[in-house]
Amino acid sequence: MRRSVALFALLFAAALSGCGLLGDGPDETAGWSAQQLYSEAKDAMQNGSYDKAVKYYEKLEARYPYGRFAQQAQIEIAYSYYKQDEVESAVAACDRFIKLYPNHPNLDYAFYLKGLTHFNHDIGILGRIGDQDPSERDPKAARDSFDAFKELATRFPDSKYTPDALARMRFLVNALSSHEVHVARYYMKREAWVAAASRASYAIKTYPQTPATEEGLFILVKSYDALGLNDLRDDADRIMHKNFPDSAYLKAATDSNSQWWKIWK
Repeated sequence: MRRSVALFALLFAAALSGCGLLGDGPDETAGWSAQQLYSEAKDAMQNGSYDKAVKYYEKLEARYPYGRFAQQAQIEIAYSYYKQDEVESAVAACDRFIKLYPNHPNLDYAFYLKGLTHFNHDIGILGRIGDQDPSERDPKAARDSFDAFKELATRFPDSKYTPDALARMRFLVNALSSHEVHVARYYMKREAWVAAASRASYAIKTYPQTPATEEGLFILVKSYDALGLNDLRDDADRIMHKNFPDSAYLKAATDSNSQWWKIWK
């Protein structure tokens, strides 16, 4: 009896599937050439139908895996995911293209798109200061973006994408430096002096000559003073006076008998 019921269920499901009641029905792309699939996918992208474009590109890759259209389809898939803010899928598609086609004419674009995907996804989060503990924020996306842009600029200095990549790298360096100094400030306010000095020192050494360096030096001087590390404090103080003689931190102590770092709370 059980076998009869199971057999009937299978036959019934098969019948429904054949009638188009299960699944998506007949494949409209059956018999399409590689060029037609590619053209339809491009049209879908231009109309903003990125899900549809991805489906066409995937069918193209599956049916015609060795042609030029299939190669281009892979980078177009990455772009479609990027437009939908599907970061992991976009990055994975870029990495796959880079690995499979290391000599492709559009390899520079693959690195640029990978960097752009990370950049647009997380740089806004990195730049915002909210109630969250800043030490809990992970600037990994900004670092990954920087690495992709750096690879592009190093390997393809004459690429049309390189000038924009370099500009974004400068922004990323400033953002990453500000993030580290913000974390150092967070620790300083809580009198976690060792952690504050560590993060400030890291920011200064890793991202020199950025706008956040001035505050990083102030935090370093104040932290070393609180820890009783007078020699390190004095060294940082000399660097502060040499590089930022007009700093607001120094000017605030002009009319005070106290050491300048002691008046900043």
